Amino acid sequence: MIHGFPVHVISAVRDRGLTDLVLVCNSLGTLPGHPLTLVEQGQARKLVVSFSARAGGVVGSAQAISPVPLEIELVPQGILVERLRSAGAGLGPFYSPVGQDTILAEGKECREFGGRRHVLEEPLRLDYALIYAHTADRAGNLAFRGVNQNFGPSFAKAARVVIAEVDEIVAAGELAPDEVDLPGIFVDRVVRSPVPRTPRWPESRARDERRDYLGRPGLTPREVGARIAALLPEHSYVNLGVGLPTHVSDHLLDRDIVLHAENGLLGYGARLTVAEADENIYNAASEPVSLRKGAAAFDTVAAFEMARGGRLDAVVLGAYQVGGDGSFANWTTPEMGGGAIGGAMDLVVRPGKLIVAMRHTERSGRPKIVRTCEYPVTGTDCVDLIVTDLAVIERDERGLVLRECAAGFTADDVQRLTEPRLVVELWTDQADPAAAGYRAWQEAFRLGRPAGRTAPCLAR
Repeated sequence: MIHGFPVHVISAVRDRGLTDLVLVCNSLGTLPGHPLTLVEQGQARKLVVSFSARAGGVVGSAQAISPVPLEIELVPQGILVERLRSAGAGLGPFYSPVGQDTILAEGKECREFGGRRHVLEEPLRLDYALIYAHTADRAGNLAFRGVNQNFGPSFAKAARVVIAEVDEIVAAGELAPDEVDLPGIFVDRVVRSPVPRTPRWPESRARDERRDYLGRPGLTPREVGARIAALLPEHSYVNLGVGLPTHVSDHLLDRDIVLHAENGLLGYGARLTVAEADENIYNAASEPVSLRKGAAAFDTVAAFEMARGGRLDAVVLGAYQVGGDGSFANWTTPEMGGGAIGGAMDLVVRPGKLIVAMRHTERSGRPKIVRTCEYPVTGTDCVDLIVTDLAVIERDERGLVLRECAAGFTADDVQRLTEPRLVVELWTDQADPAAAGYRAWQEAFRLGRPAGRTAPCLAR
């Protein structure tokens, strides 16, 4: 198991020439010293991961990169950490609603609880955990910074031997008891990194480029982000997925909306430039972000407890396809040669309102809003709103309802580029976020909030 990219320990594993490894990690990374190195060298025979490929990524699929046959087991992020937590706690298999309507449930035992289908998941026990932390003391206690604890504690607890690479080692007692994120009882070896870690921020996966439709320009990703931000009501908790949804955070300013990231952050703000960045604070897309007053950092276990436990008012995710029945597909296409499941399947268990943000068509002009999803689905009967660079489309008992068209486009234009038949019922004043249509949508958020929930009130 590898978490946090302890690059010098990973390089040592590579240099020893160890083979026949089963690697457990969230993703392979993209740089030398990441788990990717071990796959490129043919030292792994199996991966247990949430990301084995990314659409348009700088590296191809893991199987294409490996010079030896490579078995891949794709696991949703939240289930990956729960399988580790179960192993670390000495527990047995457990039932989960995550992915119950997807191909990930195939071949697994399923049972119904409370009228809902659940999938049996097995604990994931490890021989070794290689993790990164910022500080260790001589008692083996570890302290992480910002969101870097992420999977670390759960991966460590599930392992027989834990090796931690750290930036500094201090005397016992220099870490106050409440500064310890992972007690030394879970840690077997500590090695200090010979050089300071240097963050390498990824280029945004959602470039702000405008695409033409029918000879006319649609909205940019930044403008789509602004449109979604205008729809979100005050006093709400909202998760933003990677790619195009990340633009939403740049348009909330000082509004009373708390952003949640499944990598372990609550209360972040706009994205930052590299010069402004804190290497320990980043969103689910690994982009540097600001922090707002009242922010909190925690591990992935808590992040997904918030999501699956129904604490979120809305989730904004990207997609490759959305079906007329409210299904959507966002983790693989035939061209990827792998999958990027991430946390989406966990997030749609109880998402509040599920908003999909995406381009209206593929680059070829093929519709992305289709009658039935052709790609493996992330969830079924769950999409509430689709916001594209051409339109805002709501789903209700009538089907897909066209609420807005981008400037310069008509309802007929949007229909030409959409497979399912749309019900046209435009909001009265598309340009005014305070108009009746927006207010009705935001009221639906309020009514959908679980009874007894206290909404954030940062502005007060």
